[in-house]
Amino acid sequence: MKKIAVIGAGRQAMRRLPPILDDKHYKISWVIDRQSHKAQLLASLYNAKWDTDWKVAIRDRETHAVLVLTYPDSHAQISIAAMQSEKDVLCEKPLARDLNQAKLMVNTADSTKRILKCGFNHRYHPAVCEAYKIFSKGLIGRPLFGRGRYGIQGRIGLKKEWRSNRKIVGGGQLMEQGIHLIDLFHWFLGKFHKVTGFVKTNYWPIQPLEDNAFAILETSSGACISIHSSLTQWKNLFDFEIYGEKGYLNVSGLGGSYGTEKLIFGLNTPASPFNHKTIEYRQEDISWKSEWNEFKNSISSRREPTGNGQDGLYAMEVVNKIYKSSKTNRTEFLTK
Repeated sequence: MKKIAVIGAGRQAMRRLPPILDDKHYKISWVIDRQSHKAQLLASLYNAKWDTDWKVAIRDRETHAVLVLTYPDSHAQISIAAMQSEKDVLCEKPLARDLNQAKLMVNTADSTKRILKCGFNHRYHPAVCEAYKIFSKGLIGRPLFGRGRYGIQGRIGLKKEWRSNRKIVGGGQLMEQGIHLIDLFHWFLGKFHKVTGFVKTNYWPIQPLEDNAFAILETSSGACISIHSSLTQWKNLFDFEIYGEKGYLNVSGLGGSYGTEKLIFGLNTPASPFNHKTIEYRQEDISWKSEWNEFKNSISSRREPTGNGQDGLYAMEVVNKIYKSSKTNRTEFLTK
């Protein structure tokens, strides 16, 4: 049985640990958190050891893999140390606080031949997975454009949260939540050729971080994508669309406060009445379990996982180009 160290005992740990508990091939051996009571409590639930120093778990030779579920400013240090200690890593998004740190992580994965996965669980929502299968079969034809909207209502006291601390995070709502949309469009449509962005902080007192971000992205094939990521979406929203020559795909909702997860698949039939197929996914959120399965399967087969370190780095590069475009009022180009 392989052993997993969990670094960070916050909300993400509550989402990511249950699938491991159900896995007969893996065991949680360490739970680490700077707050000892959090580490102790979570460790007691999984019959694991605990500590406040992540280096203790990294030094453990019996540990095979590490989940890095801490704040972005510590992602790189922990992940690099783990890979250098011959451990595979699943690190939460964004991959790191800044691009230089993210590049070091990817380079370390290459040099040590370790698995580095970025936590992009949205790839594993069943509606998104089914949409990707349909898209990959060419059933909607050559992509023409895409639209993505992802928003939540901010919270009273947001200014005091770690997400609003510029020393901890590399960006605001776009880096925190909108990065999922960027990753999904990259996964479906490939790399982007150029971006134009606008970021604003018009409501929540979190300057210099943004509470709204708007971007237009263009692929090398000419498909255009619009993205809006918002902290002033007073009712939670997730909406992901791709329109092609033959038809369209629309994924909306993520369950819970975002509403029922739903996939709509329609065809371009101008001589016929409007017609589409709708699938509603009403089960609990299985994306965390599916992403865990992808990570463990990549470990056993020693292959690159879907949503790997390179994908995490690229999503950060696009986000930073959007930030730069907003500052310069110019379209920014991405290297091929």
